[in-house]
Amino acid sequence: MSEISRDDVAHLAKLARLQLSDDELTEYAAQIDGIVDHVAAIQEVDTSDVKPLSHPTQNVDGEVSVMREDVVVPTLDAEQALDQAPDSEDQRFKVPQILSD
Repeated sequence: MSEISRDDVAHLAKLARLQLSDDELTEYAAQIDGIVDHVAAIQEVDTSDVKPLSHPTQNVDGEVSVMREDVVVPTLDAEQALDQAPDSEDQRFKVPQILSD
């Protein structure tokens, strides 16, 4: 059993700049501890006889899954894309500046 403590969770929360209550620290420590235990259990499974897949779309039986064909379809031109925009300039959306120079 892993032992993720409240202090570990508090440290991670501080790094992530999260403010957690004492109850949340206790709850999250238990949840993370459970997740780590599940991962440890999965790592104990003997996979020595399992052949690796050679392609992301390959099924476990070795057959390659059929994926849809790539189909080129018409897209909006700049005028169509901007026709409902509140404001535009030079074929671009114009928005208020939020960052200073």
